Amino acid sequence: MRLSLSVPVRSVVLACGSLLSIASVTLPSLAAQTAAQVKLDGTWQGAVRQPDGKDNRWVVKIEKADSGWKGTMWFIDQKSPAIPIEKVEFVDGTLKLNIERVFITYEGKMSPDGTTISGIRTSGDNKVPLIFVRATTETAWAIPEPPPPQPKMDPNANPSFEVATIKPQAPGDKGFAFLLNRGNFIGKGLTLEKMMTISLGLNAAQIVGLPDWATQDKYDIDAKPDTPGQPSLKQFMSEVAKLMTDRYGLKYHTEKRTMTAYSLTVTKSGIKMKPAPTGSGDIPGFGLPPGRLFINNATMQEFARFLQSDMFDHPVVDQTNLGAARYNGTLKYQMDDSQLMKMGLKAPPQSDTGDTPPPLITALSEEFGLKLDSGKIPVDVLVIDSVSKPTPN
Repeated sequence: MRLSLSVPVRSVVLACGSLLSIASVTLPSLAAQTAAQVKLDGTWQGAVRQPDGKDNRWVVKIEKADSGWKGTMWFIDQKSPAIPIEKVEFVDGTLKLNIERVFITYEGKMSPDGTTISGIRTSGDNKVPLIFVRATTETAWAIPEPPPPQPKMDPNANPSFEVATIKPQAPGDKGFAFLLNRGNFIGKGLTLEKMMTISLGLNAAQIVGLPDWATQDKYDIDAKPDTPGQPSLKQFMSEVAKLMTDRYGLKYHTEKRTMTAYSLTVTKSGIKMKPAPTGSGDIPGFGLPPGRLFINNATMQEFARFLQSDMFDHPVVDQTNLGAARYNGTLKYQMDDSQLMKMGLKAPPQSDTGDTPPPLITALSEEFGLKLDSGKIPVDVLVIDSVSKPTPN
């Protein structure tokens, strides 16, 4: 499971640092651009310098499609699987890539001889130079085989975390992650409140009685299960719930209360999201870079829980009647003040091109075919009986 505000696998790639200058590229003639376009298909490779001084190497393969181009990429130093590039554009010698599932875009200009592409890789607010060089048989980097799929955990198992390291987030670190990585739980910048809203499927308004530190103090977590195999989503969330009980001393009782909430339904025009591929499992993924929303392999109930955990100040109740069907999707939206505040961002300057995206609720309707209506709805509320700061490791 991936959840992120401003980081991929909310952590696939983050390259921080100042924007370096790039040598200017002389615009080729129309004839040279036409020749370069013919040569776009092939394998390109380049590297992004990481904050630790190491390079993160990319391999991008571009092929001709029925209309235009299609692409696939690999982060070979991370031994990533093949990652589809959702959008490949090449106009007047400029290449544009949009790799939605890792929240990255790229724009670069091809050299007149068609052997290099110089440009900028963008991930959220972070921009770094990236120069691609056309690979040959002699210079091509080997693409390593990704690790084999992890066997599934026994469905009858009741796992717990055998070892868990919990420590305060380092000063200056930003963003958060809530990850299931080959059976391990990796948390970055998590408050206890955030752990509860994600693992228990709640909105913060449904938790009553948390002390201030539980909503403000952020922790990094690295936990390993006592049972082999890839847990189901239910098993994983059960592990996190046990961790909160064991290490935070969390105890609570449940009450039913009526409060302002959103009901999530399908618009009259019908659902517009893409069905997730068959065999994708039961682990959803969500990405939330500023002004964007990415969904991978999620049911509507899981999506509603994500919306209420990260996007809205009120609970969101799934009333779509779409059951266990899983969907993928991506949209752009205009962030409001409360969403900007949650991410610690300032309002961006007004666009002078007329392409400002709509607010989130409007974007959900127009791009996903989903409707949110506000009203008074009975919901479960957790009332805290006892809790304490996490015990030392």
